[in-house]
Amino acid sequence: MNRKVLRNVLIFIFTLLILDQILKIYIKTHFLLGEEVNVIGHWFRLNFVENNGMAFGLHLKGAIGKYLLSTFRIIAASAIMWYLLKIIRDKKPMIYIFAIALIFAGATGNIIDSMFYGIIFEASPIYGSGAAPTAIFSDGYSGFLQGKVVDMFYVPLIHGYYPSWIPFKGGQEFLFFRPVFNLADSYISIAVVLILIFSKRMFPKEKNEETKTAETTAEE
Repeated sequence: MNRKVLRNVLIFIFTLLILDQILKIYIKTHFLLGEEVNVIGHWFRLNFVENNGMAFGLHLKGAIGKYLLSTFRIIAASAIMWYLLKIIRDKKPMIYIFAIALIFAGATGNIIDSMFYGIIFEASPIYGSGAAPTAIFSDGYSGFLQGKVVDMFYVPLIHGYYPSWIPFKGGQEFLFFRPVFNLADSYISIAVVLILIFSKRMFPKEKNEETKTAETTAEE
């Protein structure tokens, strides 16, 4: 295995995780739940919300659902790391290696919230309650693997109403993009975009083999 590549990938992942956690801890300790601040006009805002663990505010209900989700995410992150080490060993294109590293960092960033935030933070006061933001290393609000994921990016790019002629949706409000997300979620989205854009560079052998197979079949 190329130790230099492995070292650079680990530094990259560690840096991404640090940035993700710094922002989450800042939001958790400086914002009240539901508090919103405009960053760029009305279409890019910081909006502090918490969810039980899936990307873009999705979650499973109940403590058992949370345990199942957290366990699944740990297993998935472990599988991603195994695959990341494999593609480093196989000397895959660097852009592909770093795309998978982005996915691992995104998954791990939210797992950290689930594992520890319920232990080191108290429940966040709701905006308008008159309370101060929560402090770090205070009484926890839940146990291990029961912490809520901190989200803060809200990007309502397009706001309007569905035309009246659209079945079931006519006249109802339309908003894109509605979910609130965090840096860890962004890492995964960026990785997917990179894979789609640079797929030919990431999988050159696979593409060539498919082309050769098609040509052979056509000749026959």
